[in-house]
Amino acid sequence: MTQAPLTFAPEVADALAQGRPVVALESTIITHGMPWPQNLEMAETVEATIREGGATPATIAVMGGRIHVGLTPEALRALAQTRPADAMKLSRADLAVCLANGRTGATTVAATMICAHLAGIRVFATGGIGGVHRGAEDSFDISADLQELAQTPVTVVAAGAKAILDLPKTWEVLETLGVPVIAFGQDNLPAFWSRDSGLRAPLRMDDPAQIAAAAAMRAALGLKGGQLVANPIPVEAEIAQDVILPVIEQALAEAQAQGIAAKAVTPFLLSRIFELTEGRSLDSNIQLVLNNARLAARIAAAMTA
Repeated sequence: MTQAPLTFAPEVADALAQGRPVVALESTIITHGMPWPQNLEMAETVEATIREGGATPATIAVMGGRIHVGLTPEALRALAQTRPADAMKLSRADLAVCLANGRTGATTVAATMICAHLAGIRVFATGGIGGVHRGAEDSFDISADLQELAQTPVTVVAAGAKAILDLPKTWEVLETLGVPVIAFGQDNLPAFWSRDSGLRAPLRMDDPAQIAAAAAMRAALGLKGGQLVANPIPVEAEIAQDVILPVIEQALAEAQAQGIAAKAVTPFLLSRIFELTEGRSLDSNIQLVLNNARLAARIAAAMTA
């Protein structure tokens, strides 16, 4: 039995006790990924979407020395109003320090996977995973999300890796680590804001029940790690690659010129891309998160059927 300092929201505790489907949600997208008040509106809408899909949402964050698995409406609002500078951006390396120091922390993909697994939650919906940053051959800047997928048994539903990354290298690392990368409903991998990266998916599945069965089989075989389900953004919300790639290149050049590095890179790039697209990137981001939440609820339901 885990000794982790877990605090469950009543509806999450009840769902887990009754064997009903639960979907974990990260909190970095709230504190660092979107501005107020869009972040709160997005978080509330994502939770409502999961409930409509027949599952219980469990937004995960660290507050007061506890891992909160599910947030009350008041706690969610307070987190959404927290300044990025006042919330640690948590991954595997700093999760324990944040808890020990009693600080507020927002969970990335890696930290959310860890906390979800501790809580007994098997499915997690997010926007996009981290991965290999461009220029990683010099900087060695590679997200801990990739290693986490290789060792923590949670099925992660995302619109692929964030398009600001080196996508071919990201998929190569996941292949090396033995992580199943499953494109949902198409042969090519999506690229976050765009439905098609031009890269062939190693695996394809069209049915949430198949994805649930694959997770169960990995457990039966004693294989470590989770699954990444790459779910393409809805057609009506897509920003085509020929439109978004020049914007990404400009934002990357500005980040390099300003010496922005490490954990500050992704928030800067997403903020600058938001400005350069006059808000369109944020609108698309919200729609892809909702789309992932819908699919995650279906997978979670299949796991508990």
